[in-house]
Amino acid sequence: EVQLVESGGGWVQAGGSLTLSCTASGFNSENYAIGWFRQAPGKERETVSCISSRDDTFYADSVKGQFTISSDNTKHTVYLQMNSLKSEYTAVYYCAAADGMPLLRVWAADYGYWGQGTQVTVSS
Repeated sequence: EVQLVESGGGWVQAGGSLTLSCTASGFNSENYAIGWFRQAPGKERETVSCISSRDDTFYADSVKGQFTISSDNTKHTVYLQMNSLKSEYTAVYYCAAADGMPLLRVWAADYGYWGQGTQVTVSS
């Protein structure tokens, strides 16, 4: 079973930066995708950014140019570098994994394994 460990959340002032990390273990396939999703209070969960084991990437329009997703495939670790943070980005950020997926997946429903979530608070 795939397990995910997230780290890197916290409090930051608007305009600041944070880097989230997600380390995955237990993949059964060489093909997988790891994504970052967020859920703010009273709002639905939304896709932030995703990356496949082939290094295909996806970014939500709201974070393009501000966030960068990258991976260290030897460590099954994915990083989300978040710059120029805004208060509306305050949310619980979740790492999720889709095992056995050769193509990049961007919808939460395609991800079967989820981390516990890490709080990101951006103060204006």
